Amino acid sequence: MAHILIADDDAGISTLIADSLQDEGYTTITVPDGNAALLTAQSTDFDLILLDIMMPGMDGLEVCRKIRDKVSCPILFVTAKGRTLDTVLGLEIGADDYITKPFVVEELVAKVKAHLRREQRHAASGEHTISIGDLQIHPDSFEVVKGGVPFQLTTREFQLLVYLAEHSGKVLTKEQLFDAIWGMDYSDIGSVTVTIKNLRDKIDPDNRMIKTVWGVGYKLVRPGVFP
Repeated sequence: MAHILIADDDAGISTLIADSLQDEGYTTITVPDGNAALLTAQSTDFDLILLDIMMPGMDGLEVCRKIRDKVSCPILFVTAKGRTLDTVLGLEIGADDYITKPFVVEELVAKVKAHLRREQRHAASGEHTISIGDLQIHPDSFEVVKGGVPFQLTTREFQLLVYLAEHSGKVLTKEQLFDAIWGMDYSDIGSVTVTIKNLRDKIDPDNRMIKTVWGVGYKLVRPGVFP
């Protein structure tokens, strides 16, 4: 069963989340601040991490920034309503989703379940390699290598890259990408643009592979193939 880290300085909220997830059969560890979250995430394997953004010592954004290259599991932010800038920044540095306070417990649990299901489907559908030029994608081991250099991607970035690669040469709309990767449990289609930008920054800074088709969407092209 999935193992989940909950980091929140509000003991009442931590207990509420932990109890709700334990009722679903998940195991949880709760920590009260960012420093403890960082140490725990670095020393223990988790299937999903829930981070409050506003925490003493080290905020959730900094925790995410420090662990994102070391963990591949989904990271969900719990953020105060109206802190849009924090939410966007969180997605840019590698968070996979967010939920705003005050939240409905059932909604949080549903988001957690949805992310865990996607991870399970991803693991089950692996065991093959996708090669496009000098880019190699290994869905079974969650690895990406380009020009012999390994790259660490977030869960969303990896899922988006795999989907683009599996449909290489085809133009995919934002709506298609959003539905395929984020699904109905998520509400911010702007996350597609943010994740595309992050993906380009990491593996395609010259924009040679991931092309924008203005007014339509995006497509991944093979080397030597022009849009």
